[in-house]
Amino acid sequence: PFVQLLWDRGVQHEEKVISRIGKFTDLSKGDFDERFERTIKAIEAEKELIYQGVLKYDNLVGIPDLLKRLPDGYYIPIDIKAGRGYEGVSENDEGKPKKHYAAQLCFYVELLKQLGFAKENKGLILDIEENKIEYRLDERIGSKAPQSWWEYYEELKEEVGALINNKKQNSPANSGVCKLCPWFNSCKNWCKANDDLTNIFYLGRSKRDVIAADLGVEKVKDFCNVNIDEAMQLKESNKKFLAGVGRKTLEKQKIRANILSNIKKPIIHKAIELPKVSVELFFDIEADPTQNLVYLHGVYEKRGNKEKFIYFLAKNNTAEAEKQAWQEFWDYIKTLPKNDYAVYYYSAYEKTAYKKMRKQYLDIISEDDLESFFNNSKVIDLYKVVLKNTDWPLASYSIKDIAVYLGFKWRDKSPSGALSIQWYNEYLKTNDEKIIKRILDYNEDDCKATMVLKDFLVKR
Repeated sequence: PFVQLLWDRGVQHEEKVISRIGKFTDLSKGDFDERFERTIKAIEAEKELIYQGVLKYDNLVGIPDLLKRLPDGYYIPIDIKAGRGYEGVSENDEGKPKKHYAAQLCFYVELLKQLGFAKENKGLILDIEENKIEYRLDERIGSKAPQSWWEYYEELKEEVGALINNKKQNSPANSGVCKLCPWFNSCKNWCKANDDLTNIFYLGRSKRDVIAADLGVEKVKDFCNVNIDEAMQLKESNKKFLAGVGRKTLEKQKIRANILSNIKKPIIHKAIELPKVSVELFFDIEADPTQNLVYLHGVYEKRGNKEKFIYFLAKNNTAEAEKQAWQEFWDYIKTLPKNDYAVYYYSAYEKTAYKKMRKQYLDIISEDDLESFFNNSKVIDLYKVVLKNTDWPLASYSIKDIAVYLGFKWRDKSPSGALSIQWYNEYLKTNDEKIIKRILDYNEDDCKATMVLKDFLVKR
């Protein structure tokens, strides 16, 4: 449902952009063959802007959102995106092109060139803020990268062709990036049945493939017996051997492989010091990145033997509602006993989201006060604690996987942050309070899961 929401959002954004773009030739209706013929005629008729034209050559078919005529008579593809045109954008860095955007534009440019309608390897992305961002596809991917975007695309196309023609096969992987894919459970089960290396936390597909090719190791149980010293000697004599895999990676992953295959219980490598205070807060937010909106701040409060769930909710998706909920959260924090409370959260997302919110709502909290809050030794990212001090017989160290391993159960049968976003958007349409109850229950359980983990670490 969340993926469908993203698709719908993308379509809505595209429709909004197109409604404001001015005069264009609309080729969005009809079958591919018919639209291809009309696209060729529109180009030959020197139409300035073509929407949803179809390009075909050999076994390639592409549908760029827009084709724009240049002063020299050639055309350039433009794709409308409901995301930012660059990734890694920050105050000090304008970011870099996104690989999937670059590959898509390369594909359209190749079709245009094969048909005789393009000369240069470049395209445009029209992003969520309607910025026109030029992708120069002959430029190198990065300062240290040996290949250009076009060369990357050529390699990608060759690999896809080999897969389609069954000249090459790739194996499934158990990866966090796959969780929204409809094949995720199938791949996860395959990896479990085959004792695949990607069952080792943070050993992804690319490292798995390198280790399998160079060390001949494909199963977790066999990785436990890898001779790291020998592997490093081979790497010293051949720089291409185990490319991107160093000694520290092998040592860490060998420990995790041994825990998965043999020890089969969590290991705490060194003592963990956590603050002793009268009030503990377990904290989790719910946000919709497609709307740049934080709609819920949840806190599970523990004072001695008393526990309760406190929440601050934006009941609509306006800036005013978001700001009010955030203000109420900070008002609550100010009521806590000074220097006698601790806050636990899991992963850096809350900190990152709050930094963005502070720039939007300058009168809620100062930059210094926000930094001071998160830099406080009693405000703790438990994910960092887990990574630094522990290892688990799990493929993922997400709070859900760890808490379930520890025996905790979510009340919802399908708990996920992605579905929470979908539920919230349903609520915005229907005002059904049962949906809000479902979101609150889910968020409360996320907070309680963090408490379960913290209590386990203290107990051990």
